[in-house]
Amino acid sequence: MLDAVDAALVQELQHDGRATFQTLGDRVGMSRTAVRARVRRLLDTGALRVVGVINAEVLGIGARAHVSISVEGPAGVVMDDLARRDSVTFAALVAGRHSIVAELRSRDDAELAAELDDVRLNGRVRAMDVFRCVRVVKAGGGAAVPSGFRTGVTLDEIDWRLMRELQRDGRAPYARLARLVGLSQAATRARVVRLVDAAAVQVTGVVDASAAGTSESAGLGLRVRGDVSTCAEKIAGLPGTDTVLTGYGRHDVVAVLNAEDRPRLLNRIEAVRAVPEVRTMETWHHLAVSA
Repeated sequence: MLDAVDAALVQELQHDGRATFQTLGDRVGMSRTAVRARVRRLLDTGALRVVGVINAEVLGIGARAHVSISVEGPAGVVMDDLARRDSVTFAALVAGRHSIVAELRSRDDAELAAELDDVRLNGRVRAMDVFRCVRVVKAGGGAAVPSGFRTGVTLDEIDWRLMRELQRDGRAPYARLARLVGLSQAATRARVVRLVDAAAVQVTGVVDASAAGTSESAGLGLRVRGDVSTCAEKIAGLPGTDTVLTGYGRHDVVAVLNAEDRPRLLNRIEAVRAVPEVRTMETWHHLAVSA
């Protein structure tokens, strides 16, 4: 479990994964040495990963969907098939109206439609409901979401090598990055700063659910009244909210809530119901997750 100081450090690293130990210490009121030890422990135990998240626009991924699947017979076979697909970034066996929920990402809507058709070809799939995501308000694990890639920024092979390394280790030292790409530390730092400023990549912290004390997780599909973005932002700010997506289809908003136990999960579901813009809610309980 994370204590209050760990939680504060994680929050800062989710905002800026490459913040210096001195900066982190100033923000949480601790010495640089103490912060360094805390962050190293979080990283070494796997409670926290700091990674570079490459903007979907840069990767050419323009279509994202949350899919609810009903199956005939045991759902595990369909779950295994989904887990093998490159387009599937998340899948879970659930209790509720459907058997499985999954997230698919593709280059564009035509490719996404082809992927969905291919999933339907599985003989055990009885029905599918598709929510086409338009905006990621909050990403899983607390990760920041890069958006608004600045047009006119040209990426070369050195930029791509830096971003791929940051995907593996978001806090990789500039000295190591410089050796990797054959530039000086100053030039390498300038490159990384340019990539972050252009929203090509966001370096952010991702929290392991077990380290955060999470043992219960549920998905929510919401219909809202009024402005969808306003509602989504309110839900994203509630305790335990892990993911918030807006879009269209069966739902206006799809969200994931995490909690330490079932009573807390119920309280967090009730807190979402209390948001004035929420009109209807469908819930599903995550039983087994493949991410």
